[in-house]
Amino acid sequence: MAFEQLKIAVTMLMDEIAKRPEDAHILQEQLREKISEFKTLGLPVPEDIQALEDALEQNSDEGTSSNS
Repeated sequence: MAFEQLKIAVTMLMDEIAKRPEDAHILQEQLREKISEFKTLGLPVPEDIQALEDALEQNSDEGTSSNS
């Protein structure tokens, strides 16, 4: 049950990121917390969720380097 609840929470976060890209950095931290919950509970992190976090991280890094 915990696995499905976490997946639902992540899906809701993904929707929020799509709706509020200006808040993506805040929502990304919440996504990291959910991924951490998967790991803490010994649950596998779904590939699509990990790929999304990786993509957000890469976009965040690109945004930071362009501001330098």
